[in-house]
Amino acid sequence: MANHMQFGFQDASSPIMEELVEFHDHALMTALAICSLVLYLLTLMLTEKLSSSTVDAQEIELVWTILPAIVLIMLALPSLQILYMMDEVNEPDLTLKAIGHQWYWTYEYTDFKDLTFDSYMTPTTDLPLGHFRLLEVDHRVIVPMESLVRVIVTADDVLHSWAVPSLGVKTDAIPGRLNQTSFTATRPGVFYGQCSEICGANHSFMPIVVESAPLANFESWSSLLSS
Repeated sequence: MANHMQFGFQDASSPIMEELVEFHDHALMTALAICSLVLYLLTLMLTEKLSSSTVDAQEIELVWTILPAIVLIMLALPSLQILYMMDEVNEPDLTLKAIGHQWYWTYEYTDFKDLTFDSYMTPTTDLPLGHFRLLEVDHRVIVPMESLVRVIVTADDVLHSWAVPSLGVKTDAIPGRLNQTSFTATRPGVFYGQCSEICGANHSFMPIVVESAPLANFESWSSLLSS
């Protein structure tokens, strides 16, 4: 859960998000090195006495051609690796279908019979003490921790986007189309997200809450809800 003084990412709760945070730090250090080099060269040009002697520029042209190519490769390879990891879904342990509406979510656990519910934002007047305003819902998504969860995302009316930052998940919900993503919650907890596509007047009021629980607790919850 982010706070008002936080400048970085939320704590990673899935392997994909851990990779994204590491790539962000890697790209940031690369940009810092480039900016430091440019600042050093500018300072050198302003402070050193200029020479009018003719200098063979072939070596320096070779350097400033090869160095950017190396930097781009250093950024492209880990980026492509993460993209393929985010797109790969191998034998999921659980399949969840998320359907976006104006302005709430419908969830279907396709591995269970008749396990479907709507998830609305909890109004401020009904909010229990200690819960988050505009982020809490009446029915949370419960998933087993350390299990691969496939999420099939679609919409019923307009464009939506199912996004949970701490799990590294953000997938567009498009009417008439099924998009899929996956995540593995590495620890128990409650993870908050919101619709990340402007979808109308109440776009800000359709939050997402994913609760990761041990497998035994998930089985008890699913059997109680589907009975």
